[in-house]
Amino acid sequence: MSKILNLALAAVAGAALAGGAHAETFRWSATTDPQTMDPHAANLAPVTSFLNNIYEGLVRRGKDMAIEPSLATGWEPLEGEDGWRFFLREGVTFHDGAAFTADDVLFSYERGISEQSDVKSWFAPVSEVRVVDDYTVDFVLNAPNPIFPDSIANWMILDRGWAEANNATMPARDEQTTATLETNGTGPFILQAREPGVEIRLTPNPDWWDTPEHNITEAVFNPIVNPATALAALLSGEVDMLATVPVQDVERLRTQDGITVFEGLEARVIMLGFGHNKDTLYGGSGDVEGNPFRDMNVREAVAHAINVDAIDQVLMDGMAEPASQLQPAGLSGYSEENAARPEFNPDLARELLAEAGYADGFAFNFKCTNDRYLNDSDVCQAIVGMLGQVGIDAQLEAIPVANYWTELRAGNYDMYLLGWSPGTFDAEHPIRFLAHTPTETLGTWNFGGYSNARVDELLPQIQSELDPEARQAMLDEVAAILQDEVAYVPLYQEPLVWAARDGIDLTQRPDNFFMLRWVTVDGGQ
Repeated sequence: MSKILNLALAAVAGAALAGGAHAETFRWSATTDPQTMDPHAANLAPVTSFLNNIYEGLVRRGKDMAIEPSLATGWEPLEGEDGWRFFLREGVTFHDGAAFTADDVLFSYERGISEQSDVKSWFAPVSEVRVVDDYTVDFVLNAPNPIFPDSIANWMILDRGWAEANNATMPARDEQTTATLETNGTGPFILQAREPGVEIRLTPNPDWWDTPEHNITEAVFNPIVNPATALAALLSGEVDMLATVPVQDVERLRTQDGITVFEGLEARVIMLGFGHNKDTLYGGSGDVEGNPFRDMNVREAVAHAINVDAIDQVLMDGMAEPASQLQPAGLSGYSEENAARPEFNPDLARELLAEAGYADGFAFNFKCTNDRYLNDSDVCQAIVGMLGQVGIDAQLEAIPVANYWTELRAGNYDMYLLGWSPGTFDAEHPIRFLAHTPTETLGTWNFGGYSNARVDELLPQIQSELDPEARQAMLDEVAAILQDEVAYVPLYQEPLVWAARDGIDLTQRPDNFFMLRWVTVDGGQ
């Protein structure tokens, strides 16, 4: 069993059935507020994680990350053509009482592949969706795709009638609609009130089709950006749980009476990306012609200049894990043949810069978040110092995540920080999103426009290959290409630390999704 799955299973803290404990209000906090309630507008972990408590898909992941039935009770390959048939759960209603049917699946697919959608790449293999009857839907694919059911685990179903009545038939990425502020799902919790950036209130869905494993009467989420304020709120009892714990506070919390710390590794790799497709630098002093990062030697120099072990020990308290690929070790498709990452070697970095014609260095813009990943701005500041030691001047611009993705999509950077967690827990996922040449449905998070014809050629073969050895050979080849060309510089796998007061039972999964349906609150605490 992989290290990640061992950690996931070890973190399951004995969730009790709802009837076994007192019903309670549960309050929790994290640094990032979900920026929208629209399930198809933002393919972002804080949004997807939160909305999985309200909306549901055809399939879902259990406590052990395995795929299991949700709004579909089962699925099977189509006969005579490539694709999958899903058999839908009967008797399910949306929060407003409307019946869930196959037409809502078709509508959510059409909405999900629209130009405004941020999840359209999930459906790149799909050529057609057919409604067979009210409770049967066929997904016709362009080629065999054994992992397709896994790939839509975070796709959420929206009611067609509600969306049409509220003028929300299209996702809203840059504007507010009813769907960005309100919800109508089938899931275990109902949105009662939302004040963006301040508070979100949820109550249990009394008509949920599944058996609750929680005893919550109300769930209240308050985003708290300041770590000291968040810690004080936990210690004072103002909140019951922190879903973001600064690593510098972990040791204190481990020995704090009345507090339980949940520790693991998130299935997320923190990496550096580059503007591969830029002809000139966005930042800097303007005295360098062209874009140095188009030179592979320069990108390799960056990789050798960064001391990941030092970042881990100083800023992550030794809880991170150095990474060599776009996904962590232990997940499906990880390339053991390419497990080694670039050594920390400043002298080699200087040699590579000189070979590329930048012996005197250059200045450039380095974009970073300051409120998204653990110690993100501190990590970026450390990288600035390390790059300065080899003669290149990274001019750091650390900004809130609320504005970050817009800046990256606009190309306002030369090098940037990115964290990626593969939604399918398979190596195909980051290739599809980060490494394929950007198209309307592929490479949609490949901000820097990295492009390699062989990677593009291999992706559909990887998606359709049924033989595990042949598939792994292709994944190994892609991993080698991405490393050889320094498409990105993977840094480390991010630590995953939550803290809760004693009497809170919960499940910590390595995707960092916090699922309220597994939370019980001991009212005697």
